Amino acid sequence: MSGNEFRFFLSCDINLPVTFRIDRLEGTLPPLKSSTSAAVDTGYAAEERRGELFVECALYVDGAPFGLPMRTRVESGQSFCWSELITLSTKYRDLTAHSQLSFTVWDVSCCKEEGLIGGATILLFNSKKQLRTGKQKLRLWLGKEADGAFPSSTPGKVIDFILVPRHERGELERLEKLMNKYERGQIPRVDWLDRLTFKAMEKIKDRESCGSKSSQLYIVVDFCSFEHQVVFQESGPNVFLPSPIGANEFVTVWDPEVGKINPSEHKQIKLARSLTRGIIDRDLKPSSIERKAIQRILKYPPTRTLSGDEKQLLWKFRFSLMSEKKALTKFLRCVEWSDLQEAKQTVELMGRWEMIDVCDALELLSPVFESEEVRAYAVSVLERADDDELQCYLLQLVQALRFERSDRSHLSQFLVQRSLRNIELASFLRWYVAVELHDPAYAKRFYCTHEMLEENMKLSTADTGGEDGFKLWQSLVRETELTAQLGSIMRDVRNVRGSTQKKMQKLRQLLSGLLCELAYFDEPIRSPLHPKVLITGILPNECGLFKSQLHPLRLTFRTSSGESCKIIFKKGDDMRQDQLVIQMVSLMDRLLKLENLDLHLTPYRVLATGQDEGMMEFIPSRSLAQILSEHRSIIGFLQKFHPDEEGPFGITATCLETFIKSCAGYSVITYILGVGDRHLDNLLLRDDGRLFHVDFGFILGRDPKPFPPPMKLCKEMVEAMGGAESQYYTRFKQYCCEAYNILRKSSNLILNLFHLMAGSNIPDIASDPEKGILKLQEKFRLDLDDEASIHFFQDLINDSVSALFPQMVETIHRWAQYWR
Repeated sequence: MSGNEFRFFLSCDINLPVTFRIDRLEGTLPPLKSSTSAAVDTGYAAEERRGELFVECALYVDGAPFGLPMRTRVESGQSFCWSELITLSTKYRDLTAHSQLSFTVWDVSCCKEEGLIGGATILLFNSKKQLRTGKQKLRLWLGKEADGAFPSSTPGKVIDFILVPRHERGELERLEKLMNKYERGQIPRVDWLDRLTFKAMEKIKDRESCGSKSSQLYIVVDFCSFEHQVVFQESGPNVFLPSPIGANEFVTVWDPEVGKINPSEHKQIKLARSLTRGIIDRDLKPSSIERKAIQRILKYPPTRTLSGDEKQLLWKFRFSLMSEKKALTKFLRCVEWSDLQEAKQTVELMGRWEMIDVCDALELLSPVFESEEVRAYAVSVLERADDDELQCYLLQLVQALRFERSDRSHLSQFLVQRSLRNIELASFLRWYVAVELHDPAYAKRFYCTHEMLEENMKLSTADTGGEDGFKLWQSLVRETELTAQLGSIMRDVRNVRGSTQKKMQKLRQLLSGLLCELAYFDEPIRSPLHPKVLITGILPNECGLFKSQLHPLRLTFRTSSGESCKIIFKKGDDMRQDQLVIQMVSLMDRLLKLENLDLHLTPYRVLATGQDEGMMEFIPSRSLAQILSEHRSIIGFLQKFHPDEEGPFGITATCLETFIKSCAGYSVITYILGVGDRHLDNLLLRDDGRLFHVDFGFILGRDPKPFPPPMKLCKEMVEAMGGAESQYYTRFKQYCCEAYNILRKSSNLILNLFHLMAGSNIPDIASDPEKGILKLQEKFRLDLDDEASIHFFQDLINDSVSALFPQMVETIHRWAQYWR
């Protein structure tokens, strides 16, 4: 490696959001006109202006606004330092060479005419096409709003646009540029010399500030720095700079024709698909070889991209495939939608095709299909689903609104109309949409759906309980008011210094004193987790806190039926990922029960009520860590609640069977979803023997621990079944294999649901949606038949269990470390 080698990143490879910090305002605010005229009349000097300032920043791409503007908090006084981090929804890879940021400073303490302080813009890439990094000092154009056009009339970097002699730029500006390089690590650090330099710089700064009569204002913005310089490159083929080639080096050459249409192939496809062939194609029947090829294509997962030959084969026999409902989604993938005649013929065929299943309709709502006719057809299929099934997919259907071409799409109207008939659907739809209002890229679309739901519900007469629509809507609004009050309580409790006991006292003091109205509501409120359940108040003496960093609240509500329901309220944690995983557990539990396999799962309800808050159903249980410390074994714990001297291991056969089934169910589900970070504190056990998992911070193969075992099966669980050689452990493996094959049959449904989540802000999906979905697909082993998959899963269990006992093999030793 040469010492002078220039290392860099390409902007098209950086899949991170554009981030910068608005630091401070330098200079003196211009006096208000009223104070200036008063000073002239009286002969006194005008007082230094005080203000309440905020900065509005926006991204412009090639002179056009891109995304919604962002604002800082308001700062008041005479010196203004925000030091506020701003993260845009746009990623660096999506920027163009002429992308620029605009900054406008506003004063909210005065009238609109004088409230505009000034604005400035800055190109994100400099003249050398390098991304700007570090602190940038931008001159504000007083009285002007930042201009995002290109070229801009309010450039913050005036030196870049106006030729100013070097001697007029000032010593301080030169030192600031050097300081910027120093902070980025481009100038070596020498402690003793740095201290002397900083003192000298302070003296120069004081001297220039005293002697300067300039009324200029500057805003200081700190841009992100990377390990290497970032060079602009459009998304697409990578272009490498020429470099000396050694004798044994591989060279990557960019072919400009890669990805372009081959004219001869395009002509051949046009001829093969011409309308004149339509008459001939109607009577065509595939040969045995062609039928096998078609059946192979129809078995492809929804993530598989069809080749040119496969598309041509499906198009050729489109008429004979109309009786096969599984063929429609594959056929629609081979259509050239830019050809109006071909698109028209496809829409006609789609109307006459055998009606597809709801699972396949979900695939047609993915971002792959942009045609409004196709998406409208998918919605018409969803209308056949009952409310219970629709609720299983509601979270994903709300996310699919991102892929629609209009704010009032067929899908949004369908969701609103179905919600009017079912209060649970209405409540969950409102929450799912409300959480997405914080997404700047799609806030308008989700707000439109929220508005449609409100308007339609207020005007409708609901069938449920005889209530009118307006009262029903108000009952949903009170859910939001309740969560806001709970969030306020949580902040007050967290601010209490000391032990958890002191925080607990503060909680009960608030519920019994200042917020005693929560003990008895004026009107019953629908439970956000169970909208059909009406809650009438909180029982203060039965509420508490959990001993964790965020101190979640454990709340007990009184219901209108005289019973009680318990929930956990958390703030400071994004619960959307837990919500997704529990939804999948609930769906898989439904799929297993449809095949007459009840594995006694515990799909407790989880609801994200904001980006950093939410609630979940409280299930009385204990962690395996607590059970082992108190009872030494799982069997000892179960013997306490279900003793039976004649039963296996001294417990009832029903209790042991429940434990084995629940272990099997969660072992399969956590393997498929790639749940990570499993330990004895997030494995819980109920009194009746049901084991279940909580806390899903890592999914789709992510795990903070190195070398995780393929299945999350701890040693204590196996010992509770009598060890790896017992008949009960054999039964456990049988349940696992049976459940795995049942869920493999619904792999397309699960993959489609995750594909619809591709645009969401859920951490483990948003980082790389395609990679996550492919990892999920790999877990199903769709290349195996049922018998081969049984052998595969048994080997998987054996490998995981072997890793739990002392072995000399290095790999197995690493797996065993996972549970220590």
